[in-house]
Amino acid sequence: MALLFDTHVQKMKYNVLREVAKLAYRDELTPQRIMEIAPRIIPEGKPMFRCCIYKERAIINERVSMALGGEEDGTVVGVLPIACDECPVDGIQVSNACRGCLAHRCKDNCPKDAISIIDHKAVIDKEKCIECGKCLSVCPYSAIVKHTRPCVNACKPQAIHIDQNTEKAVIDKEKCISCGACVYQCPFGAITDKSDITKVISLIRDSNLNRDYHVYAVVAPSMASQYPNAVPEQVVAGIKALGFHAVVEAAWGADMVAWLEAQELVEKGFLTSSCCPAFVNYINRHFPSLKEHVSHNLSPMAQMAKWLHETDENCHVVFIGPCIAKKAETKYTDAGRYVDYTITFEEMQAMFSARGIDVTTMHKAELDNASFYGRIFARCGGLAEAVTEALKEQGVSDEQFKLNAVSCNGIAECKTALFKKQKGILKENFIEGMACVNGCIGGPACLSHSSKNFAQVDAYGKSSMENTIADAIRVMQILNPALDVKGDGEVEKEIEEIEHTK
Repeated sequence: MALLFDTHVQKMKYNVLREVAKLAYRDELTPQRIMEIAPRIIPEGKPMFRCCIYKERAIINERVSMALGGEEDGTVVGVLPIACDECPVDGIQVSNACRGCLAHRCKDNCPKDAISIIDHKAVIDKEKCIECGKCLSVCPYSAIVKHTRPCVNACKPQAIHIDQNTEKAVIDKEKCISCGACVYQCPFGAITDKSDITKVISLIRDSNLNRDYHVYAVVAPSMASQYPNAVPEQVVAGIKALGFHAVVEAAWGADMVAWLEAQELVEKGFLTSSCCPAFVNYINRHFPSLKEHVSHNLSPMAQMAKWLHETDENCHVVFIGPCIAKKAETKYTDAGRYVDYTITFEEMQAMFSARGIDVTTMHKAELDNASFYGRIFARCGGLAEAVTEALKEQGVSDEQFKLNAVSCNGIAECKTALFKKQKGILKENFIEGMACVNGCIGGPACLSHSSKNFAQVDAYGKSSMENTIADAIRVMQILNPALDVKGDGEVEKEIEEIEHTK
């Protein structure tokens, strides 16, 4: 199967994860075998992307360390210092386009007298420059430019700065929301996420073919957009072939979240969503005064995992999705009570390759019982649609409560909505926050980011066997009658009728 990655950085990351996974499956993660990975990926010969193969191998070794879990420092994203050295210095610079003109508008408009004309060319004194940009706007040749490193530009919470001594990227742990935008946007792969792929493989291997305990895979609905030549049922079959006891849709948990969030919204009158961990993190760290408005419901991942634990006390849960922030949610929030590990689609593909699994050739496996509304959580606007449907199914009239949602497509839009709420000028009563542009289908650890992903997720939703959110929840309650669902009791009544007719 031809692998579809957006960039060569993703391919390099995949190559490392695949080799680590192979060793883990063979129980050969010894220091000697680990050191053999870099020469295998970077063989003797001419360097492919750096000054020499030895530096390339050194970078691969750092990537291997991250693939093995990296250093535990309270974060899931880290900078590889040896790889972070090719970007130009940030800031305002004079380019070769400068003609040394007589006008000297750049010099005359500088409020700090930071520009001199030397040998008929403008020169900027970086000690005086305050980066105001006035010189950029007045230069007739556009010869003055401002360089911003891709990682800095990608980080909307402004958690990345460049160390002036080393000229390396540095992540501020207090500001970082683990969204992973810097991981995807760094063109040299100098920032990457830490992996639990070896722990997941060990969890599966040590289960004794799921006889000693059951290992469930909870898979994100954006899975439907990952393989253009395979249907979701084939991907599910591939995941089962990795040794999981069962594969369950996170979208099923999304149905539950939509149902409960609709009830909470009616009760409180205003909410921000709790589904995207990076968005929740953003509120906690950058808009702490709004923390009280974050929905108290679990994310779909955690809700589904909680249901699994309540249904099967002998279970372990691994979440698979496009999201790096889910790793932080699993490690550092209450979700860790229910989810053992999170891996990404990139890591899932590495596991497929290590086991020789081609999902395009798999026989279709059955999907679970999530509704259309649970499945479209994968794209921006899906949550708001699902809550609207849940209100309708719960019999909430417009007179009782009328939903007026704003669906924020990326952190920049989230910031605008949250700022308005903080200032008391937001008209809407529900903020659906998605840290990634386009939602989960734009996640940093997707195999690809295609314009077709939106349509693929909607098609996946329409293939659902359950017509309503209540239908999906009803199945969950039949499988686990102890499931607690507040509301008008209609779901419980229908279950009683089903049981009575048996």
